[in-house]
Amino acid sequence: MSYNELRKDYLLDRWVVIAIERGRRPTDFVKQERQQAKTGVCPMCPGNEHMTPPAVLAYLQSGKGIKKVRDSNDQRHKNWVIRVISNLYPAFLPPKDRISKKQIEKNENLCLAVGHHEVLVEAPIHDAHPANASIPQLTHVINGYIDRLRELSAKPYVQYVSVFRNHGLEAGASLSHAHSQIIAMPHFPRTVKEEIHASRTYWKKNGRCAFCDIIRKERHGPRFILENPSFTAFAPYASINPMEFWIAPRKHETSLLEMSPNEIKTLAETMKTCLNGLKILVDDPPYNFGFHLTTKPEAADYYHWHLEVYPRLAIWAGYEKSTGAYINTMTPETAAESLRTEINKTR
Repeated sequence: MSYNELRKDYLLDRWVVIAIERGRRPTDFVKQERQQAKTGVCPMCPGNEHMTPPAVLAYLQSGKGIKKVRDSNDQRHKNWVIRVISNLYPAFLPPKDRISKKQIEKNENLCLAVGHHEVLVEAPIHDAHPANASIPQLTHVINGYIDRLRELSAKPYVQYVSVFRNHGLEAGASLSHAHSQIIAMPHFPRTVKEEIHASRTYWKKNGRCAFCDIIRKERHGPRFILENPSFTAFAPYASINPMEFWIAPRKHETSLLEMSPNEIKTLAETMKTCLNGLKILVDDPPYNFGFHLTTKPEAADYYHWHLEVYPRLAIWAGYEKSTGAYINTMTPETAAESLRTEINKTR
């Protein structure tokens, strides 16, 4: 008799039941029809710039390079490559006046939602999602993340900048135009905070970065997906989502701000390759992705940034919501093998 496995996350106190007995494959998650966002006039498409707030950052093609500009209240730049605008329904709002940390943190159970909530429009082409976008266009997107991360993380009331993407209506994308979101907040989110704490503990005990050790182990194991000179992609040991995978830099870095231009281009290539493999395998499933990072200098020795991709192929129900534990009906080894095989077909 064989048993399912209860696996613990690399660093977090989080447990996952890997349901080996169910043994599902990627094709088991393909849907005949997926929910679609409402159609109509797209406010993110070229020509509709007046329907959005002014861009806090826009890339314009200038000769062989890029010119970085901002819109004004009565002017919207045209012929843009990417645009970053304020979210019309922000979760976090910038302070109107100077504000102290004491004013933000009312007490241990209450904190003002001071910060920024932005949308990065990834391309003039409506469907230029990462799996479809050209490498130069996806490189512009990553550079846009970096520019906003640099500016927002320097603000005195910002503790953390979250860069994430929702793809598909079932993953929370109410508009289908290719876009990401950036939220600057006055506190560290729980998951990243726990990762940083556990990484610091590991470093003090072993004198090494935990993620560097994880990458070294996974690149030679059954959960390996792909590798190039700058990045390794793998399915994490205790995945909570079917087909979940992570992309991590092989060089020890704490945030996107440390990447060289060549690394940025290679990250674009890695993201496109992996997300296109996922698209083909599961017929363009909804997914979320998020960068885990920190810009705090004190974490430079022990924290390692990485990108986590969560396909939305399962529904979390009573067990997950009532226990904080998860059931994954596809082993990460199967996910990695399937992605690795699909990616190798196109190489």
